[in-house]
Amino acid sequence: MPRSKDVPADRSKTSGSDFLQLNAADAPAGGLSDWLAQRLRLAVSDGRLAVGDRLPATRTLAEELRVSRGVVTEAYQRLIEDGHAVGRGRAGTVVVAAPVVAAAPAPARPAGRLPPDAVFTAEPGDDVFDTVRAAPARIDLSPGTPDLASFPRAAWLRAERRVLGSLAATGFGYGDPRGAPELRHAVAKWLARNRGITVGPDEVLIVSGTAQTLGLLARVLGDRGLDEVAVEDPGSLGARQHLRYWGMRTPPVPVDADGIRVDDLRACGARAVVVTPAHQFPTGVVLGGGRRRELMRWAADGGGLIIEDDYDAEHRYDRPPVPALRSMLPEHVCYAGSVSKLLAPALRTGWVVAPPELHGALVNAKRFTDLGNAGLPQLVLADLMETGELERRLRQLRKRHRARRDAMIRAIGTYLPGAAVQGAAAGLHLTITFDADFADTDLAAAAFARGVKAQPLSWTRQRPGRPGLVLGYAASTATEIAEGVAVIGSVLA
Repeated sequence: MPRSKDVPADRSKTSGSDFLQLNAADAPAGGLSDWLAQRLRLAVSDGRLAVGDRLPATRTLAEELRVSRGVVTEAYQRLIEDGHAVGRGRAGTVVVAAPVVAAAPAPARPAGRLPPDAVFTAEPGDDVFDTVRAAPARIDLSPGTPDLASFPRAAWLRAERRVLGSLAATGFGYGDPRGAPELRHAVAKWLARNRGITVGPDEVLIVSGTAQTLGLLARVLGDRGLDEVAVEDPGSLGARQHLRYWGMRTPPVPVDADGIRVDDLRACGARAVVVTPAHQFPTGVVLGGGRRRELMRWAADGGGLIIEDDYDAEHRYDRPPVPALRSMLPEHVCYAGSVSKLLAPALRTGWVVAPPELHGALVNAKRFTDLGNAGLPQLVLADLMETGELERRLRQLRKRHRARRDAMIRAIGTYLPGAAVQGAAAGLHLTITFDADFADTDLAAAAFARGVKAQPLSWTRQRPGRPGLVLGYAASTATEIAEGVAVIGSVLA
């Protein structure tokens, strides 16, 4: 890939707003950095900024656009994280790679593409998420997807070079099925700092995401005579599917404004339950203090197992996240986390901290499943954790996601004034419900036909409920969010 040293030294852009055709008046309210980063990417892709060009000085461009210097600095940082530019100190920020821009979709539906009503079916099949992810859309408001365009490529490459530069030849052999010791140490410290969990590295098991955690647990619990794991209702369709694949029944337990109803959990008779206490999926409620104590009494008194899915607890905007249940009742809580919402699902890296009586069986199940996760990505991730790079990224993401959440709330108020909003305090998604009688799968299909992808709320339920949508905002700009919600509003009208 060409670098700036390979091109003439005078390839710099000292002035920007005219050359780059930028006008801050065109930017959406609250989304200046998103807008500027997008315009800069476009300038690189269409050749106005070539590989080797130096971006305008942040102070100069800020003055020309009449925005704060922080807006320009954050936009430049997005390009650096994307791998499209690098910071060269006093030499400025230099373009090092052009983004790949997909061709505009043809107006007609290509042969083989499923029609909208075949994607958003009332009864989703086992491959529903594969189908939804593969279905192209102009604006994707699917929940659970982080800002993949901002993956910290440059930081990852730097960490990978450090790891490869010091890795002994034996490091390329078979590793510990529990996970690389370096990553287990880093995860233990991460959990202590961010989730209040005191745990030793030997208690941490590295897995291929929370999906694998559920599969391993289902096998271990099945060997011990358990054939059902209760789940929240509404709750994660994906979690239900994974548990059912491994032979578990998933009795639904209602969720209200304080979280899972423990009296209903007792009534269903299950001895294990999956919960999302820090930010319930999809409603966004936090498990209340009284309900937390009640849930822990259920586990302690009856020997129950709480499977704590801490899928996005770090993304909290109004206050620090509540402590993990694992920090209070380690003998009865199996804690599961991952980097899917913090870095990217493609890394397939997560961790599980199980009660002592289950740890050995889970390690054995992991060993005979895949001999352990790939070693090199574990070492790179450990480096990012130990150097503080991951926490710096988390701080950046919180600021960015909060702005996008605010943009979605404004858009809902404008285009869907009759919708009730839930889950605004944290996470990467909102849930909206409607006081009406219609199939939300029909609404999702109609929006998809007009280029906007969103998830029907009914997919998260096993019992009847009000229609609604689960809308992700992390992977879209403020402009895209407003346009997508406007499309849903016009469809609903």
